[in-house]
Amino acid sequence: MKEIIAIVGWVVGIQGALGVAGRTFGDEPWGMLKKWWDVPTPLYAALIVVGVALAVYGETAKKRRKARA
Repeated sequence: MKEIIAIVGWVVGIQGALGVAGRTFGDEPWGMLKKWWDVPTPLYAALIVVGVALAVYGETAKKRRKARA
């Protein structure tokens, strides 16, 4: 389960980063979220934070499990 959380975290973080980068360096956000929703830039920044938090949680849980084994 922790592996899935880490993967979801990476995907969410990357989508957030693409949205912020697209709004900063281009005319519209990049990534897949723009195809479904019109997300404002602060929400893309929040997606980066949430994605990083999920990825860190999942990765540290995997490392702790390997250390126990």
